[in-house]
Amino acid sequence: MPREQDLLRAFIEFADTIVDQYDVVEFLHRLANRCVELVDASEAGIMLADRDGTLHYVASSSERMRLIELFELQHDEGPCLDAYRDGVAVHTSLNDDANTRWPRFAPHAREEGIESVSAVPMRLRTDVIGALNILSTHSAPLSADDQQVAQALADIATIGILQERALNDAKVVTFQLEGALESRIVIEQAKGIVAERNHVAIDTAFELLRGYARTHNRLLRQTAQDVIDATLSTDALTESARSDHT
Repeated sequence: MPREQDLLRAFIEFADTIVDQYDVVEFLHRLANRCVELVDASEAGIMLADRDGTLHYVASSSERMRLIELFELQHDEGPCLDAYRDGVAVHTSLNDDANTRWPRFAPHAREEGIESVSAVPMRLRTDVIGALNILSTHSAPLSADDQQVAQALADIATIGILQERALNDAKVVTFQLEGALESRIVIEQAKGIVAERNHVAIDTAFELLRGYARTHNRLLRQTAQDVIDATLSTDALTESARSDHT
């Protein structure tokens, strides 16, 4: 029952999040973190396709996952790309067969401590708009139950991106996808600025941005843009985090 209760709470949490003007990138990062908690996984990340069908990194559970996904995109091989292109889930250990399938990605992932991978396509009817990537330090692939949970989370991510009001409007769908990808660029720039000026790790910089946005009821992208524009100081992020812990 505890697992079912955790799943129910997560689904309710995400359903409550999907409202007008909600923050898509923040939503996807929360979903990636929840994925790690709900299935036997070490890392999780989400990639979305642009209007030309090219995948882009959007969200992850950690900086390590972000770098692994960027490596996957740079070398144009890996489970997330296969799940997106074929429209079929991938669940496998990084064994000799994986070396043949992904000669560059598999050795790199193992160097990062990853032993098994999963990737689930994110579908809108017959169209695949991206993929949920799940990595584990365990050699055994996800169990059948965890695979079902992963697919459910991928479905939630798809709904969260497109929202019900956009399902029948291709122009709105394209706009929302492009908006999420543009937000990611702004947020990555702000993370680098915060990390450099506050002398913290990238993961910590991102949590400072997220924490400030949540505390002040602001969109994550706008908070990041204000940091880039220097209308919001990086010291203010640290002060806000301290206030939250007092």
